[in-house]
Formats: sequence, structure tokens, C-alpha cells
Amino acid sequence: MALLEDLHWRHAVKAYDPSKKVSTEDIRKIVEAARLAPTSSGLQPFRVIVVESQELKEKMVEGALNPEVMRDCSHVLVFAAWDEYTPERIDAVYDRTTEERELPKGRFNNYTDMLKKIYGAQTPEQHFIHTAKQSYIGLGLALAQAAELRIDTTPAEGFNNQVVDEILGLAEHGLKSVSLLYVGYADKERDWLGTMKKVRIPHEEFRIVK
Repeated sequence: MALLEDLHWRHAVKAYDPSKKVSTEDIRKIVEAARLAPTSSGLQPFRVIVVESQELKEKMVEGALNPEVMRDCSHVLVFAAWDEYTPERIDAVYDRTTEERELPKGRFNNYTDMLKKIYGAQTPEQHFIHTAKQSYIGLGLALAQAAELRIDTTPAEGFNNQVVDEILGLAEHGLKSVSLLYVGYADKERDWLGTMKKVRIPHEEFRIVK
């Protein structure tokens, strides 16, 4: 029941207290939850960029739909996905896997050859659609971990991806931004949603049994 209680507790905070900062240790835990997320074929085709610099946040505000939230939160976590699948990226993941599991290099060649064939028949645009979807699994686990720590968050898609990508130099890493997670502590006087009842579709309506 603990996880459900955490999820009942959390909400998308609408105003943060700029004087309260989340500890480095807790940010690491939130990112670790995203790192441990399951992904298709174990490829982990996304990264999390931790923005704690106020100077960087001020620059990124230009592309934000909710600039005050970005400006006042403690950290901005940027979930950025691979721009495409490449044979080199696939091999790098499975070389690490065999090395850490002390297996012969190439142990999974049949499987990786299949992956390369599948992705080789697709466009980079199709790749990014898939990698972006994978990143949302990590975002969900990061939200849950933050809630368990009683740290406030606001997930966001409302931002100018091009602005964020350029400021953070994501293209140099073969990444494109997908979503943001604002992290910090709510300003209870200004966070108008904090005092409102959490409303969701009733369980009986949400769950469809066949």
C-alpha cells in the first residue's frame, strides 16, 4: 500500500519555493529510479540531464510553457532520448552486458543481429518515436521515487524542445529532449492545486475487464 499512498500524495505542483533545494543524494535516488526502469531489449535509449544551475534554468525559461515553475524549482530533470538506433549503440550495450555478466563477447549476436535488421528497416524518425516512448517509463518511476521521498514534482511536455536541446547541447550526444521533470518543494501559499482534492476516473470505470 505504500506506493499507492505515495501516488495519492503527489500532484503536479504549480509553484515552488525557490529557497528550498533538494539534496544531491535525493536527486541521485530519483535519477537512479529512472536508470533502473525496464526498457525494450534492455537498450536504455534515453538519458537524464540534471540541471541544477540557476543560470542554465534562466536560459531554458525562454522555451518553457510555465516559466516560473522552471525558474523556482530546485532542479530540472530533462529526459532525452536517442535520436536513432545504430549498430554501434546496440553493440555497446550488449558488450557491456556480456562483460559485466562475465559471458563471452558476442554471446547475444543472434539477438543483436535481429535488432539491427529491424531498426535498419526503419527511419530515424521512427526510431525516435520508440526511444521517446521508452523514456516515459523512466519518467514514471522517477515520479514515484520522488513521491516516496515526499519531494514535489511537475512533469512537463509544455516546452520548446529546440531551445532546450540547443542550450544543453544535446545533439552532440545524439539525444533529443522528450519531457521535463521539475523537482523541488512547493510554495504552499502559491501552489493553488495543493489544497484541492485529487480527482481521477473511478477505479470501476478505469479498469475494463474482458
